[in-house]
Amino acid sequence: MSKLDGNERWKSKMLLTEHQEQYEHHSEARNSHRPTEDELIMIRDYILLPYMLSMVQKSIDDIENNSNLLKKLYLAAGQVVKNKISEDLYRLRRELSKRNIKIINDEQVDLIVYHRFICRGYEDRFGMVRDVIRSEISIRLSKYLKEIGERLVTNGH
Repeated sequence: MSKLDGNERWKSKMLLTEHQEQYEHHSEARNSHRPTEDELIMIRDYILLPYMLSMVQKSIDDIENNSNLLKKLYLAAGQVVKNKISEDLYRLRRELSKRNIKIINDEQVDLIVYHRFICRGYEDRFGMVRDVIRSEISIRLSKYLKEIGERLVTNGH
């Protein structure tokens, strides 16, 4: 962002054609480094999947410590979900790396969790409200569990 962006005093000033072209080219180049909508979704998923992995692992640990008639089934289902999340996270890491996108760190400000990322030289923060993180995780886990349930029904018949 140049110092003149957002400065209303400079709107009325004349700009030489070659400077105008240079300014437009600079703006286009800067925008080409920004993440696309698909890449932002990938960044969001990259943030969510580790949370999901730790939640599933905690559930597996809880099941192992309890006695239940269907304990083996629950453990097997939990392990399948954990493996699927791990596979998705691995694929996502490779794709982000291929697109030259790095997610660096996180910080929490009030109820928002921010993750800093660098996308082809463009640097920004991606923030999500904790409630949104919870609801996204719930939706995602439901999809994974539905997929496992469908496999059980398909293989059971």
